[in-house]
Amino acid sequence: MTSSVKYKQYTFLAIPFLVGCHSMQKNISSDHEYKVKLDTLTLFDPGRARKIPVAIYSPESQRKIPNQQVVIFNHGYGQNKGGDYFVYSYLTEKLASKGYYTVSIQHELTTDALLPVEGNLQIVRRPFWQNGSDNILFVLKELKKTRPDLDYKHLTVIGHSNGGDMAALFANQHPNLVYKVIAMDNRRMFLPRTSLPKIYSLRSNDYPADEGVLPTSEEQKKHHMTIQPTSINHGHMDNKGSMEEKRILSEYVLKYLSE
Repeated sequence: MTSSVKYKQYTFLAIPFLVGCHSMQKNISSDHEYKVKLDTLTLFDPGRARKIPVAIYSPESQRKIPNQQVVIFNHGYGQNKGGDYFVYSYLTEKLASKGYYTVSIQHELTTDALLPVEGNLQIVRRPFWQNGSDNILFVLKELKKTRPDLDYKHLTVIGHSNGGDMAALFANQHPNLVYKVIAMDNRRMFLPRTSLPKIYSLRSNDYPADEGVLPTSEEQKKHHMTIQPTSINHGHMDNKGSMEEKRILSEYVLKYLSE
């Protein structure tokens, strides 16, 4: 974040289960269609007694954007450091600048157990993905209360790595709520074999997916799924990537959103 960013404090007493919120305004380069407003807030799910921090990237427009679509973004594993709102900002800001109402969920709390690294990872990590899927569902329900004007019929869920596994699980569990899934190098949770939701996946050049995670060539053809190899390292799909890598990933995601 640059020094030009201004922070403003707000209190939203009317929003149910809201713990805290602050808002900031960002100016982006002239090639963008909209300026981007960034809000961060913390929701609270009473059913699980869990806080859910989120960042909302919204395009600023003098006129209402017709049929404004929603994107829910899910970050990769960050070892529960917390506060990583902006680690994929190259993509979330780009999506908002193109008119998408983009919500980035912070799935990890500092009090959470660490992600297992031993055993059958498809089994021992499943509760963590389930927690992420439950977070997505709760945030979506709350968003529909506060922004009923948005287009939820064409919801896109995007996730990188562990967040991609969460997105895949959510789509498997709630296919009626999702229009598109864009999995950025998820490796453990199998992608749905469906034509709807529409399935896209961007693959890294250094980490293979577990057996059965990706569809076969026959399944891809049958369901019109897109599995796109890239020359980008798994660890460069967040803000650590080069400008060229960020450009490539952003262009693929925008292309998939427009189809």
